[in-house]
Amino acid sequence: MRLDDLVENLCALNYLWRSTALALWEGKTPLLKPHMIYDGYEAVFDRRNLDVIDALTNGSARMRLKHALIEHHLQRALLPHEMEMRTWMRGAAAHVMGEKIYFRDIIPWCQKSSTYGKRKILEKETSALCKFLRPFAINYWQVLMDRLGVEFGYGNYIDFCRGKKGIDYEQHYRRLRVFLQDTDALYFSAMEEWTRRRFGKPPGDLNRFDAIHLLGFSEFDVLLEKFSVEGLTSFFHYWDMDIQSMPGLHLELGMEEDKSSQAMCFVLKVPEEVHIVMKPAGGWIDLETLWHELGHGFFAVFTSPDLPVVDREFNTSHSLSESFAFLLQNMTLSPPLLEGFLGLKPAASRTLAYHKALKDLYSFRRYGAKFMAEYDMFQRGDFSDGRPYAEIMARYTGFAHQPESHLFDLVPEFYSLDYILGWMAEASMETFLRGRLGSRWIFQTKTAHVLRAWWDQGNQYELPVFLKENHLASPGSDRLRARWEAILN
Repeated sequence: MRLDDLVENLCALNYLWRSTALALWEGKTPLLKPHMIYDGYEAVFDRRNLDVIDALTNGSARMRLKHALIEHHLQRALLPHEMEMRTWMRGAAAHVMGEKIYFRDIIPWCQKSSTYGKRKILEKETSALCKFLRPFAINYWQVLMDRLGVEFGYGNYIDFCRGKKGIDYEQHYRRLRVFLQDTDALYFSAMEEWTRRRFGKPPGDLNRFDAIHLLGFSEFDVLLEKFSVEGLTSFFHYWDMDIQSMPGLHLELGMEEDKSSQAMCFVLKVPEEVHIVMKPAGGWIDLETLWHELGHGFFAVFTSPDLPVVDREFNTSHSLSESFAFLLQNMTLSPPLLEGFLGLKPAASRTLAYHKALKDLYSFRRYGAKFMAEYDMFQRGDFSDGRPYAEIMARYTGFAHQPESHLFDLVPEFYSLDYILGWMAEASMETFLRGRLGSRWIFQTKTAHVLRAWWDQGNQYELPVFLKENHLASPGSDRLRARWEAILN
């Protein structure tokens, strides 16, 4: 197949997959059932197409197209196994004192509708469900490992991810372990104070579901009662942006019953078609969630349409997009926005900013611990034993985790590290904007000018090169650590 035809076919397949996922997330029936997506695209899977890609002299384009093609090879092979697992998971539900809680609704239920006693029951119920579903998850990962080795010659999953993203995982593993250990005292003293005030218990007597409830910020929601989700988007008028009528951006913020409870940004075509799907739960969690997804959405809709299609539609890592998502999310509970836009009094603003810093430190430690646990698991090549995962997660978050849940907390390709790298890059961006535009940079129209210049570049650079090209500091944990220490100390 000619290269231009191959790129066109890969773009079409990406669109079909993303639009199908969007429909399912919205609770609608997709135009194509997943098993029908590859009908008519058999020529894409001719092994000679990899040779066509390997002949490219542009190394970045070669890597992106190669892994886009490999991804579709894997998706086609894994589809029957994934559909079987998803079918069982769709009907899996915990029964808690007369309530039926499906897997997809566990997080919002914990955040807004649960009690301590109900969460203890949920822990037992989900443990049994995970044990039942575990063989399906193990089978999925085993098939994936076999395909990577037999068809594409990768020695193990770490080699595959390293080759795709160009990341030195061992180096990040060592650095994260040092960071987590160095912030132990800061984190555990502050977190124990919060859990004892909220639950009358130290973190060690609580579980992951209690952490989800705590970090949902429901205790502070009374401060945001007079604001609607749509009303909060008026902030972007400071940046001369009307996101309700922004070309290419579709906001779906309704309460449709069958819609997924997890917010998601679906980039169907850059920059013409981006959907943000969210089912509001009420309170601060909506503000953080929506603005995180808007960070992804703005990055896509403001990408230059003049870029080559490979620099718009393909990437090997999402860490750059995550940096913009964290930049917007971390604005939401900052004192300038809390006081200058939402009108909170300084005392309430300080309280929220303090707990946001502690929540962020928890989340960073959780992502770091997840990456370490997953890296260890793939090094061992043993997917069946969840005890090391539970031990690492409890060690660094302080909250108990179920060994049975390790495969259902697993996101492919070490995405937890993409979050980590994106968050560290966000700190570089925030430092740059503050230095250039002052402490109230979030209200400056010039901020939008800087961001649009960054977004305009699309995916032509991976994160390290993007930071270098835009004269931003390389990612590191020092800025984040200083941010959290300044508030929590």
